[in-house]
Amino acid sequence: MTDQITILIPSDLKGQRLDKVISDLVPDISRSRLKSLIKDGQVAFSNGRRVKSPSQKVHDGDKYILSVPEAEDPLPLAEDIPLDIVYEDADLIVVNKPAGMVVHPAPGSPKSTLVNALLHHCAGSLSGIGGVKRPGIVHRIDKETSGLLVMAKHDKAHNGLAKQFADHSIDRLYSAFCRGEPKELNARIEGNIGRHPGDRKKMAVVSELDGRWAATHFRALDYYMSGNKTVATHIECKLETGRTHQVRVHMNNIGHPLIGDPVYGNLGKFPSTTGQMVRSALMGFKRQALHARSLGFIHPISGAPLKFETELPSDMKDLIDALSSHGKVFPADSKPFDQS
Repeated sequence: MTDQITILIPSDLKGQRLDKVISDLVPDISRSRLKSLIKDGQVAFSNGRRVKSPSQKVHDGDKYILSVPEAEDPLPLAEDIPLDIVYEDADLIVVNKPAGMVVHPAPGSPKSTLVNALLHHCAGSLSGIGGVKRPGIVHRIDKETSGLLVMAKHDKAHNGLAKQFADHSIDRLYSAFCRGEPKELNARIEGNIGRHPGDRKKMAVVSELDGRWAATHFRALDYYMSGNKTVATHIECKLETGRTHQVRVHMNNIGHPLIGDPVYGNLGKFPSTTGQMVRSALMGFKRQALHARSLGFIHPISGAPLKFETELPSDMKDLIDALSSHGKVFPADSKPFDQS
């Protein structure tokens, strides 16, 4: 089934690009999707003559017919995988992703991803992102990071969420455990993030020419001691940006990588005074101790402010119990982010 939309160009939009004008007049369809439709011959003048260029300039009184084919079925397979749904409506869905689940299918992880699970859960409620019946992924977290993610069900919601991520207005808080004791209770880490010059599988703080600007705020919550030294600190991180491995790279760059991080964690090097039970708990944590705890944004359709929070996962709670039971814990006197 193909929907046909008649578009009449008003005088105040004359001289602008066709794809931009139609995107403004038909906000339910993304501009990238419109470019594809134009190139596929799905936009024509009222006399039937096809438009071939998205950059074509429009004139006052031009009349176009936009044909929008029904969204295609997705390539990834829908899989009946249980999900922890925090919130859902006709426009979007918020999920608490477990550690170990990949967000999107890739050559190394073609199945059992969050997208596969959402295709099953949202069957019948996806109107299409870019012409395909799939959830709109506007941000991701690493496979071994747990926590909150929001996905869109249609183009208009996807565009609205993507804009908020692009202008850094999304409110995101992460809970994490890092090695040692950072010198500051509250701090802002700033540094461009890009591919590591010596290892293409890693990210690193690089020069302004080689990476993208990134900023992370962190504050200490609790210090955990064993013997006479702090072996781990429970921290909270607030992101200004959303770069690949951002929290992990920034904390590693200041000398306090996350507990359990297999890429940046410098595994095995704890103080010699660390007790055996505490050492076992730290060494036994086999993923980066990072959880996307809080997510706040403006609903892209209703305009209502939304905020969601989730508890620490069981493995991070177990880590707290082990560090507290076999070591010492001291609260940090840091300021909340809205007061720092």
